[in-house]
Amino acid sequence: MTLNRRNFLAVPALAVPVLAGGSAVAQAAPDRQVLTGAEQFAAQGWQPLAGRKFGVLSNPTGVLANGNHIVDSMVAAGVRPVAAFGPEHGFRGSAQAGGSEGDYTDPRTGIPVYDAYGANAAKLASLFQKSGLDTVVFDIADVGARFYTYIWSLYTAMVAAAKVNASFVVLDRPNPIGGRLSGPVLDPKFSSGVGLKPIAQQHGMTVGELARFFSAEFLPGEGVRLEKLEVVQVRGWRRDTFFADTGLRWVMPSPNMPTPDTALVYPGTGMFEGTVFSEGRGTTRPFEIVGAPGLDWRWREELEKLHLPGAAFRETYFVPTFGKFANQPCGGVEVSVTDPRAFDAIDTTVSMFVTAKRVAPDKFGWRPDMAIDKLSGSARLRTMVDAGAGVDEITGAWRAELADFAHRRRPHLIYR
Repeated sequence: MTLNRRNFLAVPALAVPVLAGGSAVAQAAPDRQVLTGAEQFAAQGWQPLAGRKFGVLSNPTGVLANGNHIVDSMVAAGVRPVAAFGPEHGFRGSAQAGGSEGDYTDPRTGIPVYDAYGANAAKLASLFQKSGLDTVVFDIADVGARFYTYIWSLYTAMVAAAKVNASFVVLDRPNPIGGRLSGPVLDPKFSSGVGLKPIAQQHGMTVGELARFFSAEFLPGEGVRLEKLEVVQVRGWRRDTFFADTGLRWVMPSPNMPTPDTALVYPGTGMFEGTVFSEGRGTTRPFEIVGAPGLDWRWREELEKLHLPGAAFRETYFVPTFGKFANQPCGGVEVSVTDPRAFDAIDTTVSMFVTAKRVAPDKFGWRPDMAIDKLSGSARLRTMVDAGAGVDEITGAWRAELADFAHRRRPHLIYR
């Protein structure tokens, strides 16, 4: 069945025209500031998907304004998926970081659920064939960082769909931290599950825009082509809009992403996972609280002297309940964003690295497996910090590649 062209972007493989959104759906929910792609299809009783054998790749963020999950809504409307696929943390979201829920039958809907976390394109293609689908529907909220794994689940699913000649539909959602670009672009030699392809660390795109970019820039290198990519665009969202201004309900996209504030700092402080410091897992403010045993007030004092734009630091002491230094007293800082338009998560985190190395050289360091290189996209950040480079020198090192990425992504952007 052909989708209603008034409400989505139809994107044949490498041709990416922007089509207008439809006014009928907006009238169905006039009190909403922002309407997600899922909300628009739900307002039509999911009829744009009726008659298709479609599978849904989603997690708890695939939710409507009324709190219902899209798959539950589809089944209630009589438009039943043939299968669901769960990324990291699982389809219903019960697994911790680095985990998934496995294969099972969803007890609420009776739909088979397949574990897609860690699956390469060949395995995922076999799961798509096993389910008998002809269309893949993707609806997962991203948080705007290259090392957040859901965008690579998107990419792998696109490659797999192309391998089995399936159509691909993205129900788009806002990027909660807006459209700003920041940080280094991944060196392909450092490709991993937290960064498969060369994009900026803070990419500033929605998943729909990323899907367009992936289709044009990377799928040809895989030797595949999507016959049809459809992006059901968000209505009422602009690139300078942060999540707090959308009127949408925040649903934790993963267990350690509890609030929109977490998402604002994550593209930067997520790199603390590559250090010996705690990134705040096991506290109520992961990625906002950072520290280690033996740290004291001096780190915070040095950071405050920098007057970093949009950032404030509070001296804090904490005992993680799990993760690094579980059940051990730690000292450190809590990062607060005072002005999200001025705040740069990656520049701020580089400043935290440099000051921590200066204030506590006996405590700061990198994980022995050099995970920081995968997170930052190369060995450059680590080696420059270790060599004593200043913050401006480090962040200036990726200015040219970031400008090139901005140029390459421009044709695939949807929102102003």
